[in-house]
Amino acid sequence: MSIVPVDEASSRLRADHKVLLAQVSDLSAEQLAAACQLDSGPLGDFCESLHDLVAHVLMWDEINLAVLTEAAAGRAHWSLEPRWETPEAGRVLNRSGVHAGRQLPASLLVHRLRTVHEAVLGELARHDGRAWTGAGQIPALARGIGGLAQKVWTAPGQPAFWHAAIHLNQLPLASQRARPESGARS
Repeated sequence: MSIVPVDEASSRLRADHKVLLAQVSDLSAEQLAAACQLDSGPLGDFCESLHDLVAHVLMWDEINLAVLTEAAAGRAHWSLEPRWETPEAGRVLNRSGVHAGRQLPASLLVHRLRTVHEAVLGELARHDGRAWTGAGQIPALARGIGGLAQKVWTAPGQPAFWHAAIHLNQLPLASQRARPESGARS
């Protein structure tokens, strides 16, 4: 598996959030909560609206940010334990994250999405060159922080560092043709 360079990873995450924000930014809370058809992805149908999709993407960004933060501190995040790395656990997390997001007003959810996205990009910016690909001190960092980031930001069978664009069926054409990078989340 080749590791996506940090600049490319950041670029994909920016583009992915741009796709999502373009879909939701000018909508009212009622429009965001309206039923819509989304690509369900590998772990089932759990998003019934764009509000749900924002909650889903946000949940995974928060989990993945915590994965990187814990790794930088020399600890493995709970979500990397084998019991959490199953399709069943993924489905439960997806449903739970969407349900929790439904409890928040759309404006707060989108604000949180933007804030977490900036934190993710800031965390990625801390790592380049050898720090991105060099092995770390815990098993989760065997392929560097870049390998770990790629693992957690890859949906099965999809190119790394794309999420909302997959659910919205708006992956850039070049990414659709690219060989999927190895990973298995969200």
